Amino acid sequence: MEGFDDAGVFFSDNFSVDEQQSDTQVNLHAVKKKFKEFLRQYHTDNFNYKYRDTLKRNYNLRQYYLEVNIEDVGSFDENLADKLYKQPTEHLAIFEEAATEVADELTAPRPEGEEKVEEIQIMLSSDANASSLRDMKSEVVSRLVKIPGLVISASGIRAKATKISVQCRSCLNVIPNLPVKPGLEGYVLPRKCPTFSEQAGRPKCPLDPYFIMPDKCNCVDFQVLKLQELPDSIPQGEIPRHITLYADRYLCDRIVPGNRVYILGIYCIKKMGREGREKAQTGVRAGYIRVVGIHVDMEGLGFSGGVHVTSEEENAFRRLAAMPDCYEKLSNSIAPFIFGSTDIKKAVTCLLFGGSRKRLPDGLTRRGDINILLLGDPGTAKSQMLKFVEKVAPIAVYTSGKGSSAAGLTASVMRDPSSRNFVMEGGAMVLADGGVVCIDEFDKMREDDRVAIHEAMEQQTISIAKAGITTTLNSRCSVLAAANSIFGRWDETKGEENIDFLPTILSRFDMIFIVKDEHDRNRDMVSSYF
Repeated sequence: MEGFDDAGVFFSDNFSVDEQQSDTQVNLHAVKKKFKEFLRQYHTDNFNYKYRDTLKRNYNLRQYYLEVNIEDVGSFDENLADKLYKQPTEHLAIFEEAATEVADELTAPRPEGEEKVEEIQIMLSSDANASSLRDMKSEVVSRLVKIPGLVISASGIRAKATKISVQCRSCLNVIPNLPVKPGLEGYVLPRKCPTFSEQAGRPKCPLDPYFIMPDKCNCVDFQVLKLQELPDSIPQGEIPRHITLYADRYLCDRIVPGNRVYILGIYCIKKMGREGREKAQTGVRAGYIRVVGIHVDMEGLGFSGGVHVTSEEENAFRRLAAMPDCYEKLSNSIAPFIFGSTDIKKAVTCLLFGGSRKRLPDGLTRRGDINILLLGDPGTAKSQMLKFVEKVAPIAVYTSGKGSSAAGLTASVMRDPSSRNFVMEGGAMVLADGGVVCIDEFDKMREDDRVAIHEAMEQQTISIAKAGITTTLNSRCSVLAAANSIFGRWDETKGEENIDFLPTILSRFDMIFIVKDEHDRNRDMVSSYF
């Protein structure tokens, strides 16, 4: 019998809440069974049991995690992969429980004193196309997303409780093992104590009686990162967008500021913090990503989001490399709308390809990136050359000298609004690690700001010692700078007085080109007709 009671509440004699919960438990149990079958039985064509052997090897090495490709899950059972995409929060926890039980089977019997099996963390990877950070809308909340980006800051390692035990101050009642949701959400303590209320003449427990017992909490490490969208995906005139990343356990300390990464994670929402002066509004939530997988460019070579070299393109590259005039063809393709400047184009070609980084026997490294300075008259297409390099290079940052400070070019130390701790954000030369930094109006920079990039240009590192943070960041990038002479135009009679740079900064440029605008009235009049 079904219907509505007097209060307007729907009721049914055939279906109860207990039956619904039991059906849900049965479904989850069946899903866990399928995950265990996947870990045990999945193999490649040559019967290499990929995940079973990796899980056992990692556990014996005390590395309690397993990296799983979602496409492999989909080839084994398409419904499992679909559930991971659409309901990742629930099914990822079941997957980790299944991996822990399989690890218990594979490693038994364990040495004495290690009878308890350690929990396994599942790290996911996917070969699917990445979406943009600007596509993170409300319809993808609680879904699995993959986005490319640039890490610009990283916090220190902190602890988050996964299970807490609370105790009442009045009656000393203990509630053990309360589960805490993963991510940046906390746990709301109960406001009332249900036991010993007015029993045997005892006074009633006051409001908010519970406190957390730290020694009986289970905690994991976590780290908060800040991801910025890639420069080549930012529309013209737009400000780069950012999003907060939450990484826990073995995903901590995987990436540092300056890394270009693909992030696979769950798009979650949290309450708005008190970062500004405006009062927090009810129902308004801020988005963040709980990371479940990271693909990072460890070699510093860089990648651009969504760029894949096909076999036809690779064959074309090989045919071009076999041509005897390959160098001339490449240099002629540099800014073809700029006539002349042959030597400059050849130098820019070498800058884009880069040299070979040499590691000496004593461990020191000699840079292989080439630094070029274009110095001379205005109106000679120096800025256009820089703009072309910014568009062509896979990793490039364009900046102007007057609008750049020492902290903007190297790195800055800022206070995190939520935790009030100091965090470090990388500047242009850190974000362009493995690429090119184009600095226009180099002569307009303050001398103090130019001194800050001395170490970055020669040693290709940036050392920071501010606010208790002492660290070194990589800045393995080439510098292409453009500047005017001190008199505006190059004066042949003044000689070296045209250059307003210290020898310390000039010595760090491998090639310096003097670009002149020859004064010829007849030639200028003829060119103006065209």
